[in-house]
Amino acid sequence: MGFLIRAAFWFSLVLLALPFGSTSSNEDSVGPIQALVAAREAVGDIAGICERKPEVCETGRQAVHTITVRAKATARMAAEMIDDKTEAPDQETVTGSVPPKN
Repeated sequence: MGFLIRAAFWFSLVLLALPFGSTSSNEDSVGPIQALVAAREAVGDIAGICERKPEVCETGRQAVHTITVRAKATARMAAEMIDDKTEAPDQETVTGSVPPKN
């Protein structure tokens, strides 16, 4: 989800930077520098949300924790599935460098 938001943000900045013909004089247009400054201020405002609404930050922390726990569990399950498919090494193999125990 975060990737989509960031991708949309950067794509919109690219669209602002590209010239698309002439703009009419009665239409308000925003330049790339103005958009970058506005985005910077928006990020600063978002960073200050924990001071204004601490419950939002607490919910966000809990969501990140839940996502982390689920990602670890999924990675563990995937690793177990991969390990189940690999064959166990032959225990009877004796190498020349290691003498067998008697």
